[in-house]
Amino acid sequence: MVFPRPAWEKFSAHIATQGQWAKRIYLGNAMDVEMDGTGRALVSPELREFAGLTKDAVLLGMGSYFELWDKATYEAKEAAAMQAEMPDVFKDFSF
Repeated sequence: MVFPRPAWEKFSAHIATQGQWAKRIYLGNAMDVEMDGTGRALVSPELREFAGLTKDAVLLGMGSYFELWDKATYEAKEAAAMQAEMPDVFKDFSF
């Protein structure tokens, strides 16, 4: 997950109230990410390895944060989700 600073502060305050493993996973592995001169986020090798990022990546806007996925992993998970039963919240949805 990639958070703008204000969203990170809210998320990390919530995680700080959770169990020790949640804090270790989310807070202990968090890193600030710098932007280069062209506005690209420079993701550390440690975070790329942890996220399984290889060559191509997908960045998804998720409201108050972003998700950064390895493209092949995301496409496989998305295909599986599309084959699964539709969540109840969408069953009565219409335009």
